[in-house]
Amino acid sequence: MPSLNVMALNDNNLKSLPNNVIVPEYDRKLVKTGIVHVGVGGFHRSHQAFYTDEYMGHTGDLRWGICGVGLREADRKMKDILENQDYLYTLMVKHSDGRIENRVIGSLTNFLLGCDNPQVVIDKMAADETKIVSLTITEAGYNYNPATGEFNFDNPDVKHDLAHPEAPRLVFGYLVAALKQRKEAGKVPFTIQSCDNIQHNGDVTRKILVAYARELDADLALWIEREVSFPNAMVDRITPVTTPSDIEYLRSEIGLEDKWPVTCEKFLQWVIEDRFSQGRPDWDKVGAQFVPDVTPYETMKIRLLNAGHTVLGMLGSLHGYKTIDECVRDPVFAEFLTKFMDEEVTPVLPPLEGIDLSAYKSTLLERFGNPNIKDALSRICLDSSSKVATFLVPTVVENLKRKGEFRLSALTIAAWCYYSAMHADQAGNALEVNDAMADELHELARQPSEGIPAFLTVSSIFGDLPKHEGFVADYNSFVDGLFANVEVKSLMQSVLQVVQ
Repeated sequence: MPSLNVMALNDNNLKSLPNNVIVPEYDRKLVKTGIVHVGVGGFHRSHQAFYTDEYMGHTGDLRWGICGVGLREADRKMKDILENQDYLYTLMVKHSDGRIENRVIGSLTNFLLGCDNPQVVIDKMAADETKIVSLTITEAGYNYNPATGEFNFDNPDVKHDLAHPEAPRLVFGYLVAALKQRKEAGKVPFTIQSCDNIQHNGDVTRKILVAYARELDADLALWIEREVSFPNAMVDRITPVTTPSDIEYLRSEIGLEDKWPVTCEKFLQWVIEDRFSQGRPDWDKVGAQFVPDVTPYETMKIRLLNAGHTVLGMLGSLHGYKTIDECVRDPVFAEFLTKFMDEEVTPVLPPLEGIDLSAYKSTLLERFGNPNIKDALSRICLDSSSKVATFLVPTVVENLKRKGEFRLSALTIAAWCYYSAMHADQAGNALEVNDAMADELHELARQPSEGIPAFLTVSSIFGDLPKHEGFVADYNSFVDGLFANVEVKSLMQSVLQVVQ
């Protein structure tokens, strides 16, 4: 079989790509930049950038191109690759039947690096054509205490930004500086749109930004509080980390050289509160949903999908699995997840108009089990301190109030204690632990679990959980079992079977 003629991904080669690669249907030279996005990772490129590309191709409204922004030196690789590819990249949609749909996304127009020149980023946010500044900065990037909701002013970068507002390091400094320019020029502010997996993500962004601004300029903080729109949104699309094999597939099977493509599942969802100060793309024309109140939808997603990920991530990691689909193919793990969703989460969900919960939960099992996604448990367990606090603990708290079920959650948190203490699975194989609180949790998890265990005393994660004797008793029982000197290969399965 003759080798393919491999083409670099760029504007000049778009029309020469194979017919099985979908390319932008609009003239990219005519695209204006209406959105500045901070945090151009895989999820943004599989979700908001995809919706915007689809919208511009469907409607011909080219006012909404996206200027990507990275704030740290670690973002330079993404900047360089996208710049060399004319800000194009391939979205590889992996279906459960093995089919891969390859599509070149053209909605990105530029990429700025804040650590090189903060003022250029600030000026771009403040520019007249910028209508929306959006964010995917992960849960940890919001710099707040999940238990109290308060902004963390002890962060050294925050202290730096307050002392040097002209050269910020964190996103809050950039946003406040750009909004200050808008205010002083007598202009309408841009909308700030969080696209992160945080309940009431717009409200959280508003609260922490106003708190930060108040330390710099009380009048500006009042103006932001009064004038700036922060629509809440629920976002969903499983987007694993790109692997070398994904890059090689495009090269050897398609004949396309893309240094950083994105892989994702077919499913996607975006529910947005329709509160924008300077207009917005009609994303609902390409599948998004605008609603007056996103709360019930985001609660459903965070407590079923995101918490379900965390449950399988922790238990599967200790058992020795590497990917989420491995876990779901194990009947014991699939049954555990089903019981968690049915018995602990569903009873505390608010009413959901237009949603068939049984069908949604079945879809989650199908999505998690997609053998072509290979979502790594190491990615799912990334920043677990934020994820457990946001996705899992609120369900436990509500069940404790209503005398509901919580043992499966207690086992998951006990597994996280073992994970934090050992940094290894139950067979002794090292696990990658990447968490801002990893060192603190490691020390606490290694302390004896008698009485109120030290691990549960981290109030920023667990709040008042240590005060609930029933939860602590179940947690201690599971921790004792996990740390016991027994046949490790069968331990995890045995514990799971006990709670079925």
